[in-house]
Amino acid sequence: MVRYRVALCKSCRTLDYCDRPGSAPALEQPRRETMKYERLTAMPGRDVLRMAEQLLTERLPASKIAEDGHSISLSGGDGTVTFSVHRHGMETVVEAATDQVRTSRLDTEVQYILTLLPYQPGDAKGREDSPAGLSRASR
Repeated sequence: MVRYRVALCKSCRTLDYCDRPGSAPALEQPRRETMKYERLTAMPGRDVLRMAEQLLTERLPASKIAEDGHSISLSGGDGTVTFSVHRHGMETVVEAATDQVRTSRLDTEVQYILTLLPYQPGDAKGREDSPAGLSRASR
């Protein structure tokens, strides 16, 4: 016999546990995102999403699972990440949400990608300009 732990059963309106056939949770549990990151950049949104996909698929065993004009989701053995971009005037707001903790391999790579984004037009950032994987060129 299957007993569902529910807040409120759809079929019999009982609280806590229900073993009635066809019972199911009345309240779906939302997917829990563990970490969220946000960054402003001068880079266009399409370029941010393209760069995020390229770097994550190169550096982690991840593949694209969803995409639209303003976001991309990648998933693999290290977890799932969703990058969303929104243009506000001269800046693009980049949001990244993962299902892992901040010290995970996935989150380390997400933080690395966000450090590569230029704050203002003309900022020299990127993998070619970065010594030893850092986002800022030494002066």
